[in-house]
Amino acid sequence: MTTSTPHPLFARALTDLGLDLAIRTFPEGTRTAADAAAAIGCELSQIVKSLIFAADGVPVLVLMDGASRVDVEAVRRQLDAAKVTRADAALVRETTGYAIGGVPPFGHRTRTRVLADRGLLEHDVVWAAAGTPHTVFPMPPRELVTHAAAELADVRERN
Repeated sequence: MTTSTPHPLFARALTDLGLDLAIRTFPEGTRTAADAAAAIGCELSQIVKSLIFAADGVPVLVLMDGASRVDVEAVRRQLDAAKVTRADAALVRETTGYAIGGVPPFGHRTRTRVLADRGLLEHDVVWAAAGTPHTVFPMPPRELVTHAAAELADVRERN
């Protein structure tokens, strides 16, 4: 692990928000939640997945802990949408400016509605992507929700 500078788009967002984060780089990669948790040495549920969905064709960002899956029906109800689908790689890049595996929870190319699953609040610190599949940063989850301008929701799959 090394300390490094983030993706330029994310760096601009940090400046705009007045944030000075400890961006960590892991050469072995943090593309998946499992990869990130293994590299960092934290619980899988401490990883924040930033996932783009299309709600009636409009992109929406869902922040979910790495140990859980998004309940698409719960997202549909929360947004009062007729249909919610997972976005493809092209829509993710077009909406956020980042590739899948490196999408941060804020600092996107376009402003989207953001839902954050309440489960993220169960931790003192969570880790999220910093714009590349090799960079992450730690942050208290309430701060992350604030900076992402997210609304808290219960959108994780229940077993």
